Amino acid sequence: MLREVVIIVGCVLVVTWLLQTFIGRQYVIPSESMEQTLHGCSGCTNDRIVIDKIAYRFGDPKPGDVVVFKAPTESWDGGWQSPRSSNSVINAIQDGLSWFGFAPPDENNLVKRVIATGGQTVACKNSDGKGVTVDGKPLTEPYIDKQLQADSVAGLGDSDFTNADSTPNSCYGQDFGPIKVPEGNVWVMGDNRLNSADSRYHITDELQGTVPVSDIRGKVRFIIYPFSRIGGVDAVNPQK
Repeated sequence: MLREVVIIVGCVLVVTWLLQTFIGRQYVIPSESMEQTLHGCSGCTNDRIVIDKIAYRFGDPKPGDVVVFKAPTESWDGGWQSPRSSNSVINAIQDGLSWFGFAPPDENNLVKRVIATGGQTVACKNSDGKGVTVDGKPLTEPYIDKQLQADSVAGLGDSDFTNADSTPNSCYGQDFGPIKVPEGNVWVMGDNRLNSADSRYHITDELQGTVPVSDIRGKVRFIIYPFSRIGGVDAVNPQK
């Protein structure tokens, strides 16, 4: 009987490891940067998502894909702290659990939407009122909740985020670019544009805010919790 239990548990762990390593993995949304697409905030029931790890083994990220990626440079780390214990024994146990998805990986993972890919030029100038452009063409971004953006700037008055009438400016922030995305990298932004420390905020790093495709952990496919929000996550190409 004990032998059978050990074999069953071993098989389950092997299958779980294979799934987590090569097929998909669960993540928890830590902040509000992707609202209303993905929900996350301090003290609330954050969305649990599942990523597809196979998608980019046979193809490249495309504009509109929502992706989870490892922080590519130190500038993205901000206030991130390792989830690992300072106790070496517990640390090793946590590393082992992470192989099977029972503990988070020891890396700073973020989730954003791909806006531009390698070879494309991204920019935004508030003076022209076009919003973000890729190769000079304005984007169509239905995933941005304009009311949420308006609520975010309410009462701010004159700032880097507002027009003279205190409405959100077309860039939802300061001017940036033009920046040509290197081949093999992507430019990412949050759907909750006024509350997202995305590529715009890392322009001064060695990658000019872009993210190497090699740092992308997978494409977000589903919300699996809370139950009221179960469903797929759409990839909406803003360049169309």
